[in-house]
Amino acid sequence: MPSIVQEKINQAINILRDKNVDVWLTFVRETTASGDPVLPLIYGGSLTWQSALLLTKSGERIAIAGRFEAEAIRNTGAYTEIIPYDEAISPILRATLERLNPEKIAVNFSRNDVLADGLSHGLYQVLCDHLSGTPFVERFMSAEKVIASLRGRKTEGEIARIRSAIEITDQIFTNTFAYAQVGMTEIQISDYMHSQLDQFDVEPAWDIDHCPVVTAGPDSVGGHVGPSELSIKPGHILHIDFGVKKDDYCSDIQRLVYFLAPGEQKPPPEVQQGFAVVLRSTRAAINAMRPGITGKEVDAVARKIITDAGYPEFKHATGHHLGRLAHDGAGIIGPLWERYGDTPNFRLEAGQVYTIEPSLYLPGYGHMGIEEDVLVSENGAEYLTVPQRELILK
Repeated sequence: MPSIVQEKINQAINILRDKNVDVWLTFVRETTASGDPVLPLIYGGSLTWQSALLLTKSGERIAIAGRFEAEAIRNTGAYTEIIPYDEAISPILRATLERLNPEKIAVNFSRNDVLADGLSHGLYQVLCDHLSGTPFVERFMSAEKVIASLRGRKTEGEIARIRSAIEITDQIFTNTFAYAQVGMTEIQISDYMHSQLDQFDVEPAWDIDHCPVVTAGPDSVGGHVGPSELSIKPGHILHIDFGVKKDDYCSDIQRLVYFLAPGEQKPPPEVQQGFAVVLRSTRAAINAMRPGITGKEVDAVARKIITDAGYPEFKHATGHHLGRLAHDGAGIIGPLWERYGDTPNFRLEAGQVYTIEPSLYLPGYGHMGIEEDVLVSENGAEYLTVPQRELILK
């Protein structure tokens, strides 16, 4: 069975053909100190000396690296031509590009996508110096679109790993719901979920100090912040945002519990209505997803349902890529706000995995948001999570 790196290298070559890019050049050095975010996909280890990984639309897989790392590159099984050097990479790199003579050379800089912006300014200057006097610097272009598709379009191996992370997350949520009781603090809930990480031998999908995000009732701050001493009270919502990383791939899920007040048999109408609106917004966004639609178009569908119901507009994107990181990939399902750059204009592609997470706030009750993980297919989108369709009651 091919490794993830081998799967992604094969995929990258097809993407270069799709986008009519002759060569994709990833240029790195001392990656344990300053690694290019794309390196785990196309190499999987660290590189010390200046190194150049070149993939071509004609199918060539070339690695130019220090002699002491040549064998490690060979062991990946991903590169068919490995050229070691001792003192200087520049003559070999120049000769290789002269042989290939590409008209379009994608390199890793981007104004929009941090995960495609791995080439530092200083190293870019070094690369330009290496190629001084050749026509190749003038042929540089951003690798943004190449990396966006490579990181976004998940292979079968990647999807299997995401599914596995989701299954474990679902089980941890189930255990947590059974554990949670009135009077417990946000910190107690968080500590319990951290113990579950150890039990299932997985890592948190983001910084452990706020994975999970636990929001108990209307006074909880929420957002990307750690749990507090606030406790669960009757008549309040418990909202949890949580994910795990298993075999380098993540889940990212939000779930809601309502704790019945004395004498209540069901939540009050405003809580039921709020949940119904969030659920309708989530479903509408997922139903709108298909290859070719832009992220901003899907976001508009979800956002309109929230605001048409009379709730304030939520101040975050409707969704984001999911993969090796909880916030993965380039395009976003969000509005054209300055902070998102051009990424809401990126079009969905088959094989991408997104979260969908519209939300609203209910005064007196708390934050209300559910988050599902979905896979874009040729015909639309499918749930990878078992969706929350009803408010969990305790």
